[in-house]
Amino acid sequence: MSRFFDPNVLSFDAEAMLAGLRPWVECESPTFDAAAVNRMMALASRDLAVMGAAIERIPGRMGFGDCVRARLPHPRAGEPGILVMGHLDTVHPIGTLAALPWRREGGRCFGPGILDMKGGNFLALEAVRQLQKAGVTTPLPITVLFTSDEEVGSPSTRDLIEAEALRHRYVLVPEPGRRDGAVVTGRYAIARFNLEAVGRPSHAGARLGEGRSAIRRMAQKLIEIESMTNEDCTFSVGVVQGGQWVNCVATICRGEALSMAKRQADLDHAVARMLALAGTEDGVTFTVTRGVTRPVWEPDAATLALYETAREIAREIGFAIGHESAGGGSDANFTGALGIPSLDGLGALGDGMHTLEEYIEVESLPVRARLMAGLFATLGARA
Repeated sequence: MSRFFDPNVLSFDAEAMLAGLRPWVECESPTFDAAAVNRMMALASRDLAVMGAAIERIPGRMGFGDCVRARLPHPRAGEPGILVMGHLDTVHPIGTLAALPWRREGGRCFGPGILDMKGGNFLALEAVRQLQKAGVTTPLPITVLFTSDEEVGSPSTRDLIEAEALRHRYVLVPEPGRRDGAVVTGRYAIARFNLEAVGRPSHAGARLGEGRSAIRRMAQKLIEIESMTNEDCTFSVGVVQGGQWVNCVATICRGEALSMAKRQADLDHAVARMLALAGTEDGVTFTVTRGVTRPVWEPDAATLALYETAREIAREIGFAIGHESAGGGSDANFTGALGIPSLDGLGALGDGMHTLEEYIEVESLPVRARLMAGLFATLGARA
């Protein structure tokens, strides 16, 4: 057993955790609906207030929702400690609950955002609650930062995330665990791009040949972009919007593309390839503008030491965890790239992220919460 704390003494109840999590999941909070995200922030703030946290509501910008920073009570409050970092925005639009209602099927529980990442955020708070209930004072103070725009690359919150992380010794991110239960010690680099094709209008019935279709050119470029995918770097187009009238040759078509690479040099090459696609051909101008970027996070000695602590705690609880670098960015890209010891993928286990089959494995809630509590009660004790 750990000479500092035995996480098995804490009492986590999966059913009670589900009951607490349900209001979070049923409070739909898509990124682009700032009012909906703010309702979710208010709900989380109330739970944090009950825990005695000092809460700051940080106004959103760029049209996104607010953020919440909560400092848990601690005798060393204000000193560098542990930052728990998560996002409360989801990819699911308002009304998704009709197609993906909260439901329990055996060992699985379904709902929009339940895995990515409301389940993980909730279990992190439950870990704190159980430590409080047991009268355990953690070696380091704990701060929780909930953000509002991670699903679109964190354009309005990166500066906040980096500034807050630099005030702490460790960053713990309860994004979903890997399918085999592993945690994440690195993330691939990611770049987003805005695409636009501008053509020439004409009447699609009477004078079709006089027009130059922006939609046609976007379709051609979409195929070209996705065909650039190789082992080093992926390319995908996820948004296309164009045209207003079916009897008009479309003048404008816009899109958004994503590129992901394991190494920063590969991403830099991908950016150059994307920007080189711009130009004018047959009366249609195609432009590519670089959007938000997540830097590559490669694990250093400090992050691997943090993982080893988690591995030891997991072993004491009764399970084994591996670690890996992962695709699909998170805000740990920023903190890890800054050199702050960061451990990601500490959240619930499940599958179906970003789909209408998103679920968590119910029994992963208490197990992962126990791991999180062990980290809270151990980090800083060996310094």
